[in-house]
Amino acid sequence: MAYGVALDVGTSGYRTHLVDLSKNGKIVSTAITMRHPLPGANIMDHLHFWMENGSEVGHSILMETVSRLIELHGVNPREVERIAVCGNPAQVSMFENIEIRDLAFAGQSMLKRLNVKIPERRGHVTTAGDLGLPSVRSEVEVVIPPAIRHEIGADALAMIMKSGLLGKKETCMVTDYGTNAEMGLFHDGELYSGSAAAGPAMEGQAIDHGMLAAPFAISDLRIGENGGWNNIILDTNLHPVVGSLTDPATGNSKRLSDIRARGITGTGVVAAVAVGLESGLISLPGIRTPDHLLHLQDGITFSEVDLGEAGKAMGAIRAGHRTLIEEVGIDDADVKTMYLAGASGTYVDPIKAQTVGMVPRIIDTTVQVGNTSLMMAYDLVRDDAALDEMQKVADSIASKHIMFATSKIFEDMYVNEIAYWEEGMPEEMYNEVLKGSGLKPLPTIVRPKNIRRIVTSDIPVIGDNGLKVLDNVGVYLTGSFEGCIGCGKCADECPERALQVMEGGPHGFSVRIATEHCLGTACKNCESVCPEKVYRFGDLKVTQRG
Repeated sequence: MAYGVALDVGTSGYRTHLVDLSKNGKIVSTAITMRHPLPGANIMDHLHFWMENGSEVGHSILMETVSRLIELHGVNPREVERIAVCGNPAQVSMFENIEIRDLAFAGQSMLKRLNVKIPERRGHVTTAGDLGLPSVRSEVEVVIPPAIRHEIGADALAMIMKSGLLGKKETCMVTDYGTNAEMGLFHDGELYSGSAAAGPAMEGQAIDHGMLAAPFAISDLRIGENGGWNNIILDTNLHPVVGSLTDPATGNSKRLSDIRARGITGTGVVAAVAVGLESGLISLPGIRTPDHLLHLQDGITFSEVDLGEAGKAMGAIRAGHRTLIEEVGIDDADVKTMYLAGASGTYVDPIKAQTVGMVPRIIDTTVQVGNTSLMMAYDLVRDDAALDEMQKVADSIASKHIMFATSKIFEDMYVNEIAYWEEGMPEEMYNEVLKGSGLKPLPTIVRPKNIRRIVTSDIPVIGDNGLKVLDNVGVYLTGSFEGCIGCGKCADECPERALQVMEGGPHGFSVRIATEHCLGTACKNCESVCPEKVYRFGDLKVTQRG
């Protein structure tokens, strides 16, 4: 047999297809991780870890994770002949183990001081041996897709190509609703792009009962009989099924099917906020129930802290959309079609997304296109010509990338969003502040006339052998510090319970951290609470399988 592996290297997790190359590219099975294997909850955390702990540590974690996913498919890895990857510039660069500092630092002066040479990032083919990917033969081809520009990556290109956006004469927008929220506005033959650091709430992370879009996640909520909420759960094939009717104020529940919920994903978070606002149970910035919780199926709750995290993500996305509109100099009503990509873009209710600010307030049509990054990796793994076609499209796109991190428009918009979500700023005041900054006010919401869903799940084809979930990546950082007394305070203060202190090691005690659970450089509680001041997170340079 001859197999290929299509790999989506997302900021919140990895998704793979096993492809039978001898049967015209038939998808055999799908395997996913529940989290990103590197410590941290967003792209900046991953980049900081990479630079602080060393690329050799970060890259070995990624390669070990990919090997485990390939093994999870249950075929002989020696039969894998081709691998193709797709993702944003930072994730693909880390996968390939090339320069990433040009993506971590916005200023050209800093890059000059560091003597950073920006990689070309054109499409090309390398080998598993060159990447140091274990478990498959060293001569296995690995297809690396092109970026449009160094900061506009293959994932954005996949969104553009799979949505058909470039063939449209009307003004359109497209967004991959993930942690990094890549977005583009296509107007008069030119693509304007940006990337809003929405944070992990859009992937169901940094939420108390949050999880990625995986089996048994609450993906939507709808108002049902007697004011109860119907809980929509993803089944084992990632298809939405009605689970229970719950009273969101008390948790009283009426079971409508046998499916049980493990947590809530990003689209469920969007639904909780939208339906909470619609029903009056949310009055920003609080939740108007006796215990200030929204009660969902099987004991899953949504708190005011969760609401704050969700608001920051939704605010970043709306600020990003409106920054693109302002930069191009068009009116809100000029945007006719909105393409929603990624897992969150697949499962979210577009009307609810518009209610919370994730879809423009005036739009004619919404189109949900699925996980375009994984779709593109699938094309690349089964068709030799796909890479050339992708590069041709990348070269043909006239584009302008807007750095939201340095945009005064984005800054003004996002400050307003924080006041709206965290302080309950009324919309009238919101608009007055915008006008004072020389920006357009929010228009009255006009609901889309057409809602199109191209796929029923973000991964439309799972394969005959089903979906396999790598719950535990099983890759660890370890270290031993001279002067460590083994008190365990670092473990006690780890908010994710990712760390263990064990006897042994060169200095009597050692620590072991599950990389996928660690919050990385954004946390470092382990280092700050060390009473002997000997713990150094940046010295954790040994990776191993558990």
